[in-house]
Amino acid sequence: MIKFLFIPVLFGFSLCLLGQGYTVGGSIKNKKDEPVSFATLLLKKSIDSSLVKVAVGQDDGSFSFLSISPGTYFIHVKYIGFTDFFSNSIELINNNADVGTLVLSENSTQLAEVSVVALRPIVEVKADKTVFNVQGTINAVGDNGLNLLRKAPGVMVDNNNNISVLGRSGVLVYIDGRRIPMSGQELSNYLENLNAEQIDRIDIITNPGSKYEAQGNAGIIDIRLKKDSNVGGSGSISSTVSQGRYATGNLSGNGNYRNKKINIFGNAALNKGTRFNDLFFQSYQNQIFLEESHLSNSSFNGVNGRLGLDYYLNKKSTFGILISGLYNVSDHGSINKTLIAKQIDINNIDSILIANNSSDANRGHTAANLNYSWTDKTKSFNMDLDYGLFRNQSDYIQPNNYYTADLISILTSNLTEYQTRADIDIFSFKADYEQDLLGGKLGAGTKWTKVETANQFLFYNVFDAIPVRNDRRSNLFDYSESVYAGYLNYKKKLGERWNISAGLRTEYTDASGDLSAFIPELEEPAVLFNYLSLFPSGGISYSPAKKHSYSLQYGRRINRPDYNVLNPFKEQLSELSYSSGNKFLKPEIVNNIELGYTYNFKYSVKLAYSLTTDQITRLMSPDPIDPRANYISWDNLATQEIYGLNVSLPMDFTKWWNAYFTFNFNLTNNQANYGGNAQVDVQAYNFNLFHQQTFQLGKKWKAEVSGWYSGPGVWGGIFLFDPCYSLNLGIQRKFLSERLNARLTVNDIFYQAWWSGYSSFNGLHTTGYGKWDSRRVALSLNYDLGNKNIKSRKRSTGIESESKRVGE
Repeated sequence: MIKFLFIPVLFGFSLCLLGQGYTVGGSIKNKKDEPVSFATLLLKKSIDSSLVKVAVGQDDGSFSFLSISPGTYFIHVKYIGFTDFFSNSIELINNNADVGTLVLSENSTQLAEVSVVALRPIVEVKADKTVFNVQGTINAVGDNGLNLLRKAPGVMVDNNNNISVLGRSGVLVYIDGRRIPMSGQELSNYLENLNAEQIDRIDIITNPGSKYEAQGNAGIIDIRLKKDSNVGGSGSISSTVSQGRYATGNLSGNGNYRNKKINIFGNAALNKGTRFNDLFFQSYQNQIFLEESHLSNSSFNGVNGRLGLDYYLNKKSTFGILISGLYNVSDHGSINKTLIAKQIDINNIDSILIANNSSDANRGHTAANLNYSWTDKTKSFNMDLDYGLFRNQSDYIQPNNYYTADLISILTSNLTEYQTRADIDIFSFKADYEQDLLGGKLGAGTKWTKVETANQFLFYNVFDAIPVRNDRRSNLFDYSESVYAGYLNYKKKLGERWNISAGLRTEYTDASGDLSAFIPELEEPAVLFNYLSLFPSGGISYSPAKKHSYSLQYGRRINRPDYNVLNPFKEQLSELSYSSGNKFLKPEIVNNIELGYTYNFKYSVKLAYSLTTDQITRLMSPDPIDPRANYISWDNLATQEIYGLNVSLPMDFTKWWNAYFTFNFNLTNNQANYGGNAQVDVQAYNFNLFHQQTFQLGKKWKAEVSGWYSGPGVWGGIFLFDPCYSLNLGIQRKFLSERLNARLTVNDIFYQAWWSGYSSFNGLHTTGYGKWDSRRVALSLNYDLGNKNIKSRKRSTGIESESKRVGE
């Protein structure tokens, strides 16, 4: 009964709390007594004019500053076309302050045309996250969501497209604040079909507070898509053609209409092209030498889009609906060749396995969200109801032909086919409440998530062109998971220099995995997981002087096994090389500590330490039955320790040249003992550098140089990888009154982004590399639609740099 009792009690308690906060409010009008909408307001201290908080006025001209400490202040108002306004002194002691109506005066000098340009830094380091601003950067052109993550500071994508942050695996990927319940190949396929032109920014949250679900050891990567908040109608159309070894292209568009009552927005994209992947491994096991080469080509066609509506019920309440979908079809063909010899004489080939695979896959995703939000000066409430379904199906044809060393005579032949299908349905309800309390902010909420996934694996042996199902290899796997969560958090400013936050999240997990065999004697009992977990979090920051800030954060998190890695099916490159899941995987628990320092509101240094128990990782081992075969499996490490250092350095060399540099250093210590030779004792260092430099070449041209370098390190538990790097160039020019934006880019000029490395575990010693179509030239055209003059409500007011200092 605990899962049904503690959440309503927790949430009901939070709703009953009544807090007192200090607010400063009023309204803004012009001399004609008309409201001035969306003006920018700066609350400053009277004693030294230092910035305390930034706010944006509402459509009716009203405004408010929330959670303000006692003191003496004044308000500075900025709005294009009006002279700056400075209010009288405001004494805030024991009561909220209403400053009444502030009247702005128009500038005496009117310009015939005003061009407002909002320039965001490439990377913003904020108190709770790092923001990678994709929109507007030239070198994002022609890219997709997965490759953008390779460029994001502090983020690494390994040889199997697994994502890690600050050296930690177990990252959750969100789209617009909603989790994408995929991992591995399914997640990489999804991200590869997301155009860079659709993405506005990427938020990297390394230590989420109790408001966020506790899943994800390395935190959250939230990919924020474009959503125009301009009043009136606007939109754009983009097209990109990219050429590497093969060509890819996309066509996308977005539109927005907004007035005082509704906001309708949407976008859609088409993707088409061909990709390749080149793998090579040399392995020693059981006195046998294996040399495997695998070259695959994949042609894809995809479409994705979303449509949303926000309806403003009144000044405080908004109702929203959002529908999104993705559908992708791909045809896959590969040439797989394995040379087999005795280890004592690797030049004398015994036989050669040729396994030329072909497959086709269909992947579909549909999601719907209902949202209600209510906000006043001291309280807010937000509620989300979500439903999502994922439908993935693949069909594989795989002949396994063994030839003599001269590739003339066939020794044996085994033709196989297999079909996989995964149906995932997700239901979610979430409610969050915040209010001022005792000079701080109290938050509370609850969340319920239900996941149902049905997996089917049908394996066939083909005899005389007739497929016959192999019931010893075929099975069904159903996984069900419910998570019931509730949280409380509180944050407060203590005096002028200290800020504190603390939270506790409770999650009850009820899950089961049921493997159904087609042969009764192979039937296995269901695996059940039922556990209650507590996840405390907290932080403290200290600012001894105006330009210096220190912070210390702690968080405990969980990483439950992904649905696909629980699935025990065998997916093959050939019958000598395959991968399988593990339904007995346990969730991993991590404790993260981060110590940070920021200078001048933009230069930052972060030290991080994490200790993970039962770390979920990939392991490469010899097959226990066939001495020639090896496979990739999943298991739990005993412990993993990671020590990390991150340095972020934005630089403005001149008015026309600015740059961003970020440096990461990690030390990883992996430990596990599975008995016999199956032991893990790995210590590995890794460092990587990312940079992007932008050059403003006159009024119409802009150029960018970007790149990254990754030193040696470890992926998963045992795979030690070698250094790799990438250098990218881009140039941009605008035409047709700046409506048409043309960009030309070259990515991975020296073709060094591919990986190579070494693994030694349980008697299997492997070296290998992987390459893909990373060196590409891309041309992109983007054309803005609609009345650009309407965009006056979304403007650069010249105080972006100041507002970023507040960390809003």
